[in-house]
Amino acid sequence: MSALEDDSASSTSAALNLVRDNVLELLKGFDSPPKRLRIQAGGVTLEAEWPQSPPAVNGAVPQPVAAPAGPAEATAPARSDDGPHEVRAPSVGTFYSAPKPGAEPFVKAGDVVVKGAQIAIVEVMKLMIPVEADVTGKVARTLKSDGDPVEYDEPLFHIVPQGT
Repeated sequence: MSALEDDSASSTSAALNLVRDNVLELLKGFDSPPKRLRIQAGGVTLEAEWPQSPPAVNGAVPQPVAAPAGPAEATAPARSDDGPHEVRAPSVGTFYSAPKPGAEPFVKAGDVVVKGAQIAIVEVMKLMIPVEADVTGKVARTLKSDGDPVEYDEPLFHIVPQGT
């Protein structure tokens, strides 16, 4: 690769990272999941589409799509039973348990994780969205394999919470 091609690839990567960060920040402001998002900057167009949330049942409000929150902002959804806590997909996309192909997974069953730690990635249209533990505890089970498609809010991990 020539120096010119290397600079171009680096500039493209930096631009995509900037777009990703701004899109994630934009998504935090939505009260409910958007149906579709289209961003155009110069000659680059980014389009994303989400499945529509099911209608409210018995007054329950569907969960909004949100960008992953930082450790101080993350909140764990209430558990309705005494089973393990479920870490859910932040978006529709493709599940990856490791930072790159062939690398060790972020976590395995039996690992202890702290709230806010990255434990996986969901890729949607070349956007890598980190999946973070929203509780401190022991990973009981990984529910998806590398490359599995995931839906928004689908369970990805079971974590047995530990003291705060």
